[in-house]
Amino acid sequence: KVAIEPGVPCRMCNFCKTGVYNLCVDMKFCATPPIHGNLSRYYVHAADFCYKLPSNMSMEEGALMEPLAVGVHACKRAGVSLGKRVLICGAGPIGLVNLLTARAMGASEVVITDVVDSRLEVAKSMGATHVYKVAGGKSAEEMAGDIETLLGGNKPDVCIECSGVEASIRFGIFHKSGVAVLVDWQPEVTSIVNAAVR
Repeated sequence: KVAIEPGVPCRMCNFCKTGVYNLCVDMKFCATPPIHGNLSRYYVHAADFCYKLPSNMSMEEGALMEPLAVGVHACKRAGVSLGKRVLICGAGPIGLVNLLTARAMGASEVVITDVVDSRLEVAKSMGATHVYKVAGGKSAEEMAGDIETLLGGNKPDVCIECSGVEASIRFGIFHKSGVAVLVDWQPEVTSIVNAAVR
């Protein structure tokens, strides 16, 4: 019984050799075309990217290790710590593990956004201090003002963007609190990312 790290790098490039293999340009990521997924009875995976599960851990808990690792990494990169106000864009599975991680790291307030009411209800039940439904017709500036109102007139200290949607990335960058971590982004929004880091 193992949990896998789904991305297998080339192990030969400079990124791999210096320990930042997640940046490898030749990464083969399970279930990301053209690489097939692992929803099958048997699956062959590189042994050094398999981690033995303890006997007291269920398969369901083991399946959450990789998404939880994404949340822990994102929160560490964002500097989430005691008393921080965190904005999480996207209440899907990765947004929710970021919510749990931010709360565990001591965030005092967590606002999570989404376009789907049922996801926001789940986020609220999992510990979100505030939820915000993103509605069409509002600019990034107006939404940032709404978030500040939810936080009692304060800007969030950190934004963790988990949706990969261009408008959400723009909103996440716009809040101007100083730290924005993009957990997911699509190649077509690279121009926004490039402009944001200038």
